Amino acid sequence: MSAKNTQDPLDFDVQPMAFRRLLVAVDEDDSTSSIRAFNYAVTLAKSYHVPLAVVTILETNDFNIYDSLSPDVLANRREEVLAKLNRYADKAKEFGVLEVSTMIGEGKPGKMIVERMIPEWRPDLLIVGSETKEKSRLFIGSQASYMAQNAPCSVIVVRSSDGYTD
Repeated sequence: MSAKNTQDPLDFDVQPMAFRRLLVAVDEDDSTSSIRAFNYAVTLAKSYHVPLAVVTILETNDFNIYDSLSPDVLANRREEVLAKLNRYADKAKEFGVLEVSTMIGEGKPGKMIVERMIPEWRPDLLIVGSETKEKSRLFIGSQASYMAQNAPCSVIVVRSSDGYTD
């Protein structure tokens, strides 16, 4: 017969948690969930006085074959996405976040963020959005489950709505 573990599992001191580096994923199409995730991220970054990186992924598989072979079309799309990303960074700075970086990648959002962006930025918290109604396209929000399961850091998923209706 084995001895019973007499140690109380709740016999510990509560330790405050603080995050040192945040990464927020925003959709290149500025979905509602991306904006809410961004709002949450800048609120945390400002409160904790920590650096924030804003990342978006250009989904190149959305291009038709002719556009994907045209360097001008791809270059123009990259410029558009980068301009949006810079607007997010400006908004974060205006809100009071002291250190803001931007990151852009190409490919599948969840995989690119987990395999390339997180190792590069090394956040201890990733904030992503999740669409609740729009299911017609792949959004970063629809990749939230992949990122939550595979990211080496903590992940907070922010919904596009509060989930409650009055």
